[in-house]
Amino acid sequence: MTAAQDASALTAPTGRPRRPGARALMMLARAEGKMIARDIAGLLTPFALPLLILLTSASGASRQEVVAGRTVLDLYVLPLVLVMVLAFVGVLNMPSFLAYYRKAGILRRLAVTPASPVLVLLAQALVSAVQAALGILAAAVVAALAFGANPPLHLWSALGALVLIAAAMYATGMIVAAVAPSPSAGVAIGLLGFLGLGALGGMFGGRDSLPGPLAEIGALLPFGAGVDALGAAWAGQPLPGQALVALAGAVVVGTVVAGALFRWE
Repeated sequence: MTAAQDASALTAPTGRPRRPGARALMMLARAEGKMIARDIAGLLTPFALPLLILLTSASGASRQEVVAGRTVLDLYVLPLVLVMVLAFVGVLNMPSFLAYYRKAGILRRLAVTPASPVLVLLAQALVSAVQAALGILAAAVVAALAFGANPPLHLWSALGALVLIAAAMYATGMIVAAVAPSPSAGVAIGLLGFLGLGALGGMFGGRDSLPGPLAEIGALLPFGAGVDALGAAWAGQPLPGQALVALAGAVVVGTVVAGALFRWE
């Protein structure tokens, strides 16, 4: 059953229309989960690509101690991999589904029913969050069991940073969803966004290898700021103020821009 069919079932006339609540959201989330499960590439790539980066980089990085018993694996490679998971799901996967819903007219049809299109956005965000959490868990378990990665010295700071990074990536992804006219365009724009953020954030060799101005820009974008925040949490240091401001700014800017540009049809 598709999200649109679920919504139709929820909004069938039974007297006075009611605004669907938590039960409707769970039904839509279940339908979203089934659709994502059918998209094998979109389901597996957020797990496979970060794990591939981890497996190719972790062996040498796990032997290079930096500070307080923490290695390059702990302070750079693992944070990079976790940010990759969030970026892939938020910037690439989620926008392509929303672009499909717009092109198929699902959002337009929902707009005239008590089941607001916002409910679909919430369901998609919920399912994407579960997918991202599973990807993060898989990467952390593999890093710990196979390469002896250490947990963050500031666990709660790391968890808070992950939530903020996820919000920044989803807000960025909503801009992609707002401007993409079709699912294929959503994938293309999302891929460019993912690779651009990753390149400036150090995904292809670290920001130190970039020219100075580009490295500074990368530190202010969600990918680079996320890596910096998680690296600090793993090292037991306070989260960098610049990284927190950059991530919060991405949430605000992404939300405002997507809200101004987003069209339900």
